[in-house]
Amino acid sequence: MGWPEMHTATVPKAERFGWWRDLLMQDLPSAHIVSEHYEDFQGSTAALELGPIRVSVLSFSPLSSARTAGLIRRSDPELWELGYMTRGIMTVDQAHSHTQVGAGDLLLYDTSQPWQMQVPQGGGLTILHLPKTAVPLPDRSMRDLLSRRLPVQGTGSLLAGFLQGLAGGGQWSELEAERLGAAAVQLASAFLGGLADREGLLPLETRQTVLLREVKAFIEAHLPEPRLSPQTIADAHCISVRYLHQLFRSEKQTVSALIRDLRLDRCRTDLAQPCYAHCPVAAIGARWGFSDAAMFSRAFKSAFGMPPGEYRKWSGTRRSAGDHPDGFAGPASLYDLRDLN
Repeated sequence: MGWPEMHTATVPKAERFGWWRDLLMQDLPSAHIVSEHYEDFQGSTAALELGPIRVSVLSFSPLSSARTAGLIRRSDPELWELGYMTRGIMTVDQAHSHTQVGAGDLLLYDTSQPWQMQVPQGGGLTILHLPKTAVPLPDRSMRDLLSRRLPVQGTGSLLAGFLQGLAGGGQWSELEAERLGAAAVQLASAFLGGLADREGLLPLETRQTVLLREVKAFIEAHLPEPRLSPQTIADAHCISVRYLHQLFRSEKQTVSALIRDLRLDRCRTDLAQPCYAHCPVAAIGARWGFSDAAMFSRAFKSAFGMPPGEYRKWSGTRRSAGDHPDGFAGPASLYDLRDLN
């Protein structure tokens, strides 16, 4: 699964703006988009589906965009739009709030409320389309974060880097795309929830939910580090190990089991990938934090019913037969990333 980019350079000049705008409206909520650079418009658009989550990567000449109440009544996908500016300056008006963002800034806007946007010098924008039902935060708390320049630090820095990585393109299997989508929701929820919590916008129960998501996002981001443990996780979030374990009481796994099973699932995926066929089994284990090859082999066999080397051969045979290795019919994976949501 790749990143299909469409560029106006492939279209006759007189048709470029209309072509780009029509293409954009297939992927984004409807809006009135105008540009004075109709005759010499330059732009590109790319879209990636990460399971139920979509990401758009846009570049464009100077333009303005308006989503009106009438357009919202006709169609509203009910999304929180989390944007990362890669180039240019954009002014945004929504929910009685006005802000200006530039390259390297994050902002949040709502498809259910009218907006006005101006990009006077042209720009670039990566948008993470978040279904409101996927974000475990009260609408009231989210509305207080609209149309503001959001801080790119802490979890915000992780999120910005994640979006930059996606915008850079790449090749992913369908399973990897779903995992990236789940990771995107977790990172975004942790980031937005952390902001709302610091500003006193969340009730206690929601703060605990947000903290749990933040912890899981941290684990995802640091899986390759052998020293990742309940202690390092607790230290990174300024909580005690005891409180960390309390957060996981309602989960299906302990913190340590979550780390182990996530790592094993990543190793299983890599072992089935042709691009890693010449990578030693121990190196794949080390890539995901298993510093002891023997311990990795025992844990893998315990989880999936066969040692990692045998699984690699088995998945290669299945691939040659036309089956997808991710459809492993043997002992099931102990961990499904969707359990995080």
